[in-house]
Amino acid sequence: MPQLPPLTAIRAFEAAARHENFSRAAEELGMTQAGVSYQMKLLEERLGAPLFVRKGRGMELTDLGRRIAPRVSQAFATLGEAFAIARTESDTVLSITAPRTFATNWLAGRLGGFHALRPDLAVRLEVSDTLVDLNASEFDVAIRGAAAPTPGLIGHFLMRMPVTPLASPDFLRRHPLNDPADLLEVPRLSPDDDWWDLWFGSLDHNNRAQPGLRLESQVLEGHAAIAGHGVAILSPPMFQSALDAGLLVQPFAHMATYRHAFWLVYAEHKRNLPKVRALRDWLLAEVKRAAGDDPFGILKPLPPA
Repeated sequence: MPQLPPLTAIRAFEAAARHENFSRAAEELGMTQAGVSYQMKLLEERLGAPLFVRKGRGMELTDLGRRIAPRVSQAFATLGEAFAIARTESDTVLSITAPRTFATNWLAGRLGGFHALRPDLAVRLEVSDTLVDLNASEFDVAIRGAAAPTPGLIGHFLMRMPVTPLASPDFLRRHPLNDPADLLEVPRLSPDDDWWDLWFGSLDHNNRAQPGLRLESQVLEGHAAIAGHGVAILSPPMFQSALDAGLLVQPFAHMATYRHAFWLVYAEHKRNLPKVRALRDWLLAEVKRAAGDDPFGILKPLPPA
């Protein structure tokens, strides 16, 4: 790429050439007339040729200045158009990244409600468990499972992660469960998942390794449980529709709470963006609405770490 003169000097030249007046250029740029004259001196020294000559009490462009002035103005116009496009896209597109289970089982089915409130916004949802750098990426907000908000980001508590065994009615007819210890004798999904340790430990029981399907996400475990392949250890709020439809049943009332909760987070420099504020307000209200009388205790804040 060719080495350019300092941008401040180029900008001063473009304004001075357009007005053919250093004073009016200075007013437009918020500079002094002496400041514009100094920038012109720097630019002319860099080029090795004059761009303005004195005429009476004013200045006029040299032949070289007149040849390059339209191209410089066009270059700034092109830059202005490029940043206008960027601003428009930033104002009208809301980019969200969220972990698989929350995005698939909770958020995606509710985003239509947000779009109804803000039809001017195009919402882009990336389903990924990868943590992106919100201070440097194109994403506006993220949903994250963590014990506390990420340092350096604005964070809003959304909900706890209660966990408990869930199974299909057909599976429970074939494998009656009367006591938590019975779970050790029936097919369980991802039996080495640490959520099983958490749930059994909260009842002073020990989990026991056993053969079984090992799946990589709650989404897959939930589908396998609905299909009757075993008991899954899941977070009920993520499977509320399956529970309401009777596709999954909670055989034991006891629930344990995972150390992480779901948080809405975003970079400090996006705090005041209208689209971010709109999502924040809608999401916090939607979590409370969906929780109803909060049978799973998801709205109770986590204790201090």
